[in-house]
Amino acid sequence: MDVSRIRPLRGPNLWSRHTCIEAIVACEPHEMDLQALPGFERRLRELFPSVGPLQPSNPHQEQLSLAHVLEDTVLALQAQAGCPVTFSRTSATLEPGVFQVVAQYSEEVVGRLAFDVARELLTAVAAGDGQSFDVEGAIARLRALDEDVRLGPSTGCIVDAAVARNIPYRRLTSGSLVQFGWGSRQRRIWAAEIDSTSAVSESIAQDKDLSKSLLAAAGVPVPLGRPVSDTDDAWAAAQDIGLPVVVKPQDGNQGKGVTVNIVSREHLEIAFRAAAEHGEVMVEKFLPGSDFRLLVVGDKVVAASRRDPPHVIGDGEHSVRELVDLVNADPKRGDGHATSLTKIRFDDIALARLDVQGLKPESVPEMGRRVVLRNNANLSTGGTATDVTDDLHPDVAARAVAAAQTVGLDICGVDVVCESVHVPLEQQHGGVVEVNAAPGLRMHLSPSYGKGRPVGEAVIAHMYEQGDDGRIPLVAVTGTNGKTTTTRLIAHLMATSGLRVGMTNTDGVYVDGRQIDSGDCSGPKSARNVLLHPDVDAAVLETARGGMLREGLAFDQCQVAVVTNVGTGDHLGLNFITTVQDLAVLKRVIVMNVAPTGYAVLNAADPIVAAMAAKCPGGVVFFAQDHDHPVLAAHRVQGKRTICIEGDRIVVTEGSWRVQIPLQGVPITRGGTIGFQKDNVMAAIGAAWCTGLDWETIARGLANFSNDADNAPGRFNVMDYRGATVIADYGHNPDAMRALVDAVSAMPAKRRSVVISGAGDRRDEDIREQTAILGAAFDDVLLFQDACQRGREDGEVLALLRDGLKDASRTSDVSEIRGEFIAIDTALARLQPGDLCLILVDQVEEALAHLALRIREPDSLPAAASNRS
Repeated sequence: MDVSRIRPLRGPNLWSRHTCIEAIVACEPHEMDLQALPGFERRLRELFPSVGPLQPSNPHQEQLSLAHVLEDTVLALQAQAGCPVTFSRTSATLEPGVFQVVAQYSEEVVGRLAFDVARELLTAVAAGDGQSFDVEGAIARLRALDEDVRLGPSTGCIVDAAVARNIPYRRLTSGSLVQFGWGSRQRRIWAAEIDSTSAVSESIAQDKDLSKSLLAAAGVPVPLGRPVSDTDDAWAAAQDIGLPVVVKPQDGNQGKGVTVNIVSREHLEIAFRAAAEHGEVMVEKFLPGSDFRLLVVGDKVVAASRRDPPHVIGDGEHSVRELVDLVNADPKRGDGHATSLTKIRFDDIALARLDVQGLKPESVPEMGRRVVLRNNANLSTGGTATDVTDDLHPDVAARAVAAAQTVGLDICGVDVVCESVHVPLEQQHGGVVEVNAAPGLRMHLSPSYGKGRPVGEAVIAHMYEQGDDGRIPLVAVTGTNGKTTTTRLIAHLMATSGLRVGMTNTDGVYVDGRQIDSGDCSGPKSARNVLLHPDVDAAVLETARGGMLREGLAFDQCQVAVVTNVGTGDHLGLNFITTVQDLAVLKRVIVMNVAPTGYAVLNAADPIVAAMAAKCPGGVVFFAQDHDHPVLAAHRVQGKRTICIEGDRIVVTEGSWRVQIPLQGVPITRGGTIGFQKDNVMAAIGAAWCTGLDWETIARGLANFSNDADNAPGRFNVMDYRGATVIADYGHNPDAMRALVDAVSAMPAKRRSVVISGAGDRRDEDIREQTAILGAAFDDVLLFQDACQRGREDGEVLALLRDGLKDASRTSDVSEIRGEFIAIDTALARLQPGDLCLILVDQVEEALAHLALRIREPDSLPAAASNRS
């Protein structure tokens, strides 16, 4: 079994809405049926009982191949490692013994490792060497990796709250930096710190002495204390303040280096060394009572916990060290922040604390004795938490909010030491000992005792008003032909309304009219960059098949999905997409991921596209040039949204309501004579309508959208060359040829010529069909070879193009030119006033620039124009 081309699908994809790992798996003939591998399933289950039932993804498939077993094993390994995964699938390709194996992942690197581990496991089982494979060790590796890379509980609970409110999110790093929302509606968090928290406020919170001074000035009770330079100075400060004292870093977090209730110089020196490892040290008065953490979000306390220091309870049998080991064996305790509790540390501070209690690690405390291992109660040092939110006195909560606002923190963990939170701090000599800019939330989510609090929801509610999902209008456009023109026109209409539009297409990435990237940018990476840009109020994303196959969608859902058409002769035979039905299933991915409140705008005249309506979670807008098209008529009768052509007007209807737009006011259609442009315009109108644009804006945008080389390069750009008509277009498949032939047939011309090449990654029959179509409509055909043959031999594409012309009914002259620009010059040199020349460009920007140069030249052409092969 050979596993190759393992790739992550990071968004909704051909297989599922889940994030998945897809692999191409080639099985040997004897691996095609598990029954041909005696004892394999028995040995696998003995080694890995959790693999579950082995069965094909397709219930109609009788044989179970090793690829199917790989699928089940990958999913089971991740599930055993604690990953929330449920989806997997194996699909046979047309290549004998080759399968596409897909398994859901929650963390990409864990999913990849699961494939590697599963392959190693099955190889060992097949070789009868299962005993050499450590299944438990492999699962432990997966679990450890998952704990290392997944979001921690603080960030995770905020993300979960966002997902519950349908707010999209994206991890920007492998750590805890997360973006919510898109474009100009985006917000960001880093762990439990939000983007509105200033660096100044964070710096104040980190400086314990400064923050305490500001709190005291604001009337918040705080303990006495000051920074110290060495152990002698620390002891002097302790004497001045009065024992017991607390020693801690001046700039610290998570309780690191904090020691409390120090009553001796020996203990103080140990505490000083621990604090000094984290920076400058300060000494302050130890306040009696318990340690409480109050979580302030905005202007209110949303949770409160009493934190108890790490401790064990004597049983009269086990030593202190043994008791600690027993407590640390609790699965709720881990080494980091992934679990609800942290293991108790046995370090110098713990030993010093034992000494104060007259104990050693080997001491056996009597039954019921409480042995404290540390006096600071942070969960990160092994402490426990008890929820006291409902017990909080309003005055205590008010002091916590005042502390957070004095420092300037939107989210703040306020540490309070007092005897009880039932009474005001001033009545019990309690005080605020610290404020924390990025507080841990797990003690409030999963306290050791008491109920958890929805702190993630509180943070999201502070960032986004109720009903705000952080989304901008997002239109996804796909199809075989017309995608780029439709995308550009939709973006233009939105920009006309005053929105700053982010657009991706095969020409580049544009934000608010400025190009920020070039080349074919119709894939998910460019789309994600647009959604990341803070100046984008709306996004229009051309969504090509290649990107969907390679990585899935860049978004979880769109407001509008536009499908222009599904052609019969483009992109087939690539990446296991072998039929038009395969291509349609792929392209309808954007339709299946329309928001429930959104719309799919579908070409009713294309039956394959029209059938996608059944898969749309939202509404459907059908468009077609024929007012009486059955699909359109049935939709209209139901009072639903339709767009069609009636005479010289575009007619938009919903129920009894209708709007009419004269085609003369839509220059891109040349007065309604260009059929495929009418389709593109109707698709764009549908998208603009469904995003809420008003009709005056739509009409104005249609009227001032020019189809020139600047606005829509390579999309039926019409130019005048010395009295002849020159049209530049990027059409490169049979359906595009038919549409272009229909368009130019409506334009007068004495003699018609076409310049064409062919893309080498198309099927032979598709390349031939292009020139077969053109040969019936043009007098002269100039063939040129693309700069990149895409895997073809030199001259192979030209031979196929010429072969397509062998039965041409009109073409009388066929020329072969080596070089696109030479071919263009040759065609221009032959033109006479009144002629028409269609140039099907390959290098769009370069070819259009070359044409513009020739058009500006005086009435002479360079000598190279006459060169022919």
